[in-house]
Amino acid sequence: MGEHAVTPVAKERQFPCKQCGANLQFAPGTHSLKCPYCGAVNEIPQDDATGRAPAAREEDYDAAFRDCCREEDMQERITVRCSTCGAETSLAPNVTASRCPFCGGGIVAEGTSKKIIKPKSLLPFHVSHDQAAEQFRGWIASLWFAPGELQRRAETSQIVGVYIPCWTYDSNTQSDYTGERGDDYWDTETYTTFENGRSVTRTRQVQRTRWWPASGTVENSFDDLLVLASRSLPEKLADNLEPWDLPSLVAYRDEYLSGFVAESYQIGLPEGFERAKQMMVPTIQETIRRDIGGDHQRIGSVDTRYFDVTFKHCLLPVWISAYRYGGETYRFLVNARTGEVQGERPWSVWKILFAVLIVIAIVLVIMMIVGSQH
Repeated sequence: MGEHAVTPVAKERQFPCKQCGANLQFAPGTHSLKCPYCGAVNEIPQDDATGRAPAAREEDYDAAFRDCCREEDMQERITVRCSTCGAETSLAPNVTASRCPFCGGGIVAEGTSKKIIKPKSLLPFHVSHDQAAEQFRGWIASLWFAPGELQRRAETSQIVGVYIPCWTYDSNTQSDYTGERGDDYWDTETYTTFENGRSVTRTRQVQRTRWWPASGTVENSFDDLLVLASRSLPEKLADNLEPWDLPSLVAYRDEYLSGFVAESYQIGLPEGFERAKQMMVPTIQETIRRDIGGDHQRIGSVDTRYFDVTFKHCLLPVWISAYRYGGETYRFLVNARTGEVQGERPWSVWKILFAVLIVIAIVLVIMMIVGSQH
């Protein structure tokens, strides 16, 4: 929706230091830009009334489609596409070559400009580069049966701060359903058994279920259903980075991106909402089961309508290190808000085999000692 390849005319915004002219970078854990050379600090303007960063705002989903071509809701961004994994990211100003933060592959800045929906909010970086690097080293050191050279490979890998795109959705729903209600009851059952070689008749209580048709309408309200708009990260790793402190979202400003990479969304607004609908299903089904009542419930059909749908296009901060080993790409991720760590790792077949042989040897020695005592 709203994406068009056009001639590269967009310019990435820069924030030159007033003291030395170098490009200022956002300092994680603050609301300031800091010069990496002379240390000068520039505060990012905050809300005059609260003294804090302006809060994120919800946007009307239907209006986004009606007004999808409004210039104020779109932005033109120069992106480079990784030929290895397909990730589309922006490079820092004046950078002509780099490595893809998602797979470690080389990128030459032959950028194209595309129009995309503007991000209106983000979570600023809170965990610093040094903190993320320390967690990376600690994570590598904690791995059992890791290849011996993994530490060296990982040390030479860069840790890059990346803003990952996402959508959040709010929606009220109304669901018409049909199904069945099951009520348990006890019945007396006669059966025959043998006692002392004779056939005797006995009775016992058995539980049965009586089923009744059921139908009705239930309503639900959903808030901030999070859908990552990136295909560049393994889904399991990305999911395990949660939770995100979405109430802390602030209004988007270019200053927060200075010094970091920003990925363009690969999952559009409509596809993201379809994923959000799937996330609603378990809650809707649970509401229907409660409405049906009884001891058991069967859901036949569900027809759901969605009202008052709003969304936010957000950016989430992640520290990423992508390193290659044995021809495979492995990723290490840090949630740059909470410090949650997730990673992929290779295994050393030789170390595992050696450990198995040691265990077998110990078992054999124990068996020999026990045998010699008899």
